[in-house]
Amino acid sequence: MLQGWLLRWLLNILAIILTAVIVPNFELTPWAAVVGSIFLGIINAVIRPLLILLTLPLNIMTLGIFTLVINGFMLWITSITIRGFDINGFGWAILSALVLSILSFVVSFFIEDKDFKWK
Repeated sequence: MLQGWLLRWLLNILAIILTAVIVPNFELTPWAAVVGSIFLGIINAVIRPLLILLTLPLNIMTLGIFTLVINGFMLWITSITIRGFDINGFGWAILSALVLSILSFVVSFFIEDKDFKWK
């Protein structure tokens, strides 16, 4: 179970680095990718569910597309907080969130959680 988690985390760091390569105004140092992925994971676990709940009517009206704005906001908060994890503008954060979501989906598609079971 720990090996799967570690592999997923390393691939997530790689996805963040690839996103920085693809999106023009997203600049990143390797160390900031590691620290940023940890910070992003924490705020996605704590702040994101609250924002999803608070913006639920707007999310329903946009058929879930507003979640992309929330994901961009999480990346933007990370760029404000972590030195070396620089996204120049909120629009670029939303585009980065879209690219990162696609890359994370591809990673999740190829990695199987064998130890995960619903109880």
